[in-house]
Amino acid sequence: MAAIIGWSHSKFGKLEEGDLEGLIAAVAKNAVEDAGIEFEDVDAIYVGNYGSFEKQGFPASFALSADDALRFTPATRVENACATGSAAIHMGLNDLAAQKSRFVLVVGAERMTVAPPDQIGDILLNASYRKEEGDTPGGFAGVFGLIANSYFQRYGDQSAAMARIAAKNHRNGVENPFAQLRKDLGFDFCNTISEKNPYVAGPIRRTDCSLVSDGAAAVVLCDDETAEGRDKAVRFRAAAHVQDFLPMSKREIVDFEGCSEAWAKAHEQAGTVLDDLSLVETHDCFTIAELIEYEAMGLVPKGQGARAIQEGWTEKDGRLPINPSGGLKSKGHPIGATGVSMHVMASMQLMNQADGMQVDDAELAGIFNMGGAAVANYVSILERLR
Repeated sequence: MAAIIGWSHSKFGKLEEGDLEGLIAAVAKNAVEDAGIEFEDVDAIYVGNYGSFEKQGFPASFALSADDALRFTPATRVENACATGSAAIHMGLNDLAAQKSRFVLVVGAERMTVAPPDQIGDILLNASYRKEEGDTPGGFAGVFGLIANSYFQRYGDQSAAMARIAAKNHRNGVENPFAQLRKDLGFDFCNTISEKNPYVAGPIRRTDCSLVSDGAAAVVLCDDETAEGRDKAVRFRAAAHVQDFLPMSKREIVDFEGCSEAWAKAHEQAGTVLDDLSLVETHDCFTIAELIEYEAMGLVPKGQGARAIQEGWTEKDGRLPINPSGGLKSKGHPIGATGVSMHVMASMQLMNQADGMQVDDAELAGIFNMGGAAVANYVSILERLR
């Protein structure tokens, strides 16, 4: 199919200096250099950027600022809500499959903190169905608060399980040098309502929410044959994309059916089952999302997501380590960058370059990146080629 032969990742968080152009140019330059190719070798560029947080749009050409040799290289902005980064990677994979390109540069980037805090929630609601969900109090936290309420009504209060997920991801994030919040908050803090951990929307607490972030990540893609000769290469065994209806009213929202379909398609492509995977980076925009994703990926039956976290299956040394990077919860969630970041984190694991985050004997990595409330669903399965 294709392979990742180079990557780059900025620090995630509130970046006081620089701008979107600088972020994109920096990771683009570093990824190309990491791949060991010349800037003249890049045949196409895809830039994932959700946008709307600042007045400057049209960011595709910012990648050309990495080096003058990129001038006149085709560059296109891609957007698919919180799955924007994976959508950009898929565009690069399509180029390679069509043999239009030999080397493709993919960048994901976002500057969220430049928007006024009271506007960020409404900007994120552009990833919902405005006609029915656009006035949801609390923005996207409110949307997932509704999902959590529906799940609780069906399966009982899962607040403790959500707190365990938050605590796990914050514990993992301590070892991630790119993470926004490198602090082990502990289960008790995450499970207790306090001035520092209040309810945000429905049963969603502050510690159940991913962070408003700035950041960028980039990868260089090439075909398998070309990758065979590289010093490092991580191959796509599968890359599946499933798009579901936008209105939650048209779906059984607590089932994340699009997630299940994407995983099924990816396993069919790869010739794998879930137990073959060494780790998964999954989309924990809110802890209730990770909980439901345990079920949607087939780790546990419906309604039993709590079992996976309670029994330690998803810990870094468990049956299936999930989010050893700390996930969106600890690492941060700059919308356009997230999908690319997940592919970088998984590639580092497979190349045994994840240092304190490293999962022992990592051979196959799964990635699930989600846009909206399980609307845009992307699954990748990666393996080390060299």
